Parts: sequence; structure tokens; C-alpha cells
Amino acid sequence: MELPKDPMMLYSLINMKLRDFYPSLDALCSDLNVSKEEIVNNLKAAGFEYSQELNKFW
Repeated sequence: MELPKDPMMLYSLINMKLRDFYPSLDALCSDLNVSKEEIVNNLKAAGFEYSQELNKFW
């Protein structure tokens, strides 16, 4: 899957997928064959952190 380059689009897409389809970020990354490190780093640079407890970036 091609991830959006824009951090706000990435934030929106990942949180929607986590909310509607995946129980964890690990499950999303495994299923979509995307890099967890890339997602976390890109969103961290934009000021977002992943909460495993809430299963979302905020």
C-alpha cells in the first residue's frame, strides 16, 4: 500500500484504519505490508504519538 506523504492525510488514514479494521498498529502494518517504523517516525515528526491502549495516534 502506498502511504500518503502528507502527515495529516497519513494521520487520518491510519487512525481510520485502526478504528474500523485493526486491533493494533502491528496488525495493520502486517496486513498492509507497510513499515511500522516509517509510520511512527513520520507521525512523530508531525507531533503525533501512538497510544497502544487507545489504538490510535493522538
